[in-house]
Amino acid sequence: MASETLRLGAGALALALALPAAAQDIRAGRDKARMCTPCHGPLGIAVAPDAPNLAGENAAYIAEQLRAFRDGRRAHHQMSIIASGLSDQDIADLAAWFEAIEVTAKAPVLD
Repeated sequence: MASETLRLGAGALALALALPAAAQDIRAGRDKARMCTPCHGPLGIAVAPDAPNLAGENAAYIAEQLRAFRDGRRAHHQMSIIASGLSDQDIADLAAWFEAIEVTAKAPVLD
C-alpha cells in the first residue's frame, strides 16, 4: 500500500511538471465546488464518512486524482460519474480552490 501511495504521488508530480498549467481561477473553482459539498463539505472538510478532506490539499494532487477519475484510471461509483463531466479548466479551478483553503491543526493536550 505504501508503494502504491508513492507511485501515485510520483505520477502526480511527474504529470504536473510535464503538462503546461492551466490558468487557475479560484473564484470559478469555489463556484464549481458547490457540487462537491454533499460529500466533501462546503469548505472541503468531508461530511460523508467515505470522502476525504480536500481543504488545503496540494492542487497538483487534486488535479491528478480528478483526471484519473475522469479518464477511468481510478474508479469510484460517484466520483467517476462526477469527474467525467469536468474539463481541464474545471479541474484546474477546483484544485486551486481547495488548495487555497487554509487548514490549521492543533495537537491534543496530553497530560
